[in-house]
Amino acid sequence: MTVHSLPAAIQSDALQQIKIHLAAALRLAVLDGFEEGIDNHFTACVPGRQDQYLVLPFGLHWSEARASDMMVFNEAGQTIEGEGLVERSAQCIHAPLHRLTGAKVVMHTHQPWALALNMLQDNRLLPSTQTAAFFDGHIAYDDTYTGVASTLDEGERLARLMSNKTILFMKNHGVIAIGDTVAQAYRRLYKLEKACQTQVLAMSTGKPLQVLSDEVISRVQTPSQDDRHSRSERERLYFAAMMRVLDNTHPGYAD
Repeated sequence: MTVHSLPAAIQSDALQQIKIHLAAALRLAVLDGFEEGIDNHFTACVPGRQDQYLVLPFGLHWSEARASDMMVFNEAGQTIEGEGLVERSAQCIHAPLHRLTGAKVVMHTHQPWALALNMLQDNRLLPSTQTAAFFDGHIAYDDTYTGVASTLDEGERLARLMSNKTILFMKNHGVIAIGDTVAQAYRRLYKLEKACQTQVLAMSTGKPLQVLSDEVISRVQTPSQDDRHSRSERERLYFAAMMRVLDNTHPGYAD
């Protein structure tokens, strides 16, 4: 198998950190029940290269992801660094999303509670809890499943639907979360699954949901001036804590 290499100038601490965080996020997805074996995809831009992306080579289980496994591919599907090949739908969904939305990190899963909600004719996430309220106004919806992504046109269509949103609900399919960092994108994915889980459970009672008012939603989404932790700091602390959990239970992702 051919091994490719990036120029030495790109082999930086920033690149290594992203590889470690991406491997950690994949292992966390197994811990959180988001994975489907070797399917679905997490990608991140190579620092300084907006047209090149890190991904776990297709065929590796997410539970065995390591920083050293991460390969680099481009929108044409070519392997730029590392071993293996990018899976076709990962190329077709993720590369256009990175390019058109400007997202540094793109995560696509078929996680069960979000997918359960996306199986419904009315699949809207309602702001009925504090967690769900954070997502209000930040979710785009793709209401037409078109089949397995096999062309870049499909990724471009999804990117147009997302526009400036951070979450995409894909009816009959799954979800996408984007972010500026791995920590930010994964925390969004995790919080989203919790919000979907509580809504589906509440809906199963057959009783009407109490939706929060616009005024309350605005207060939830507006950072308090007295808050000792910014949102970016909360994302960093969350992901650092979860990596410590992995260090104790599923070590090896940083190798």
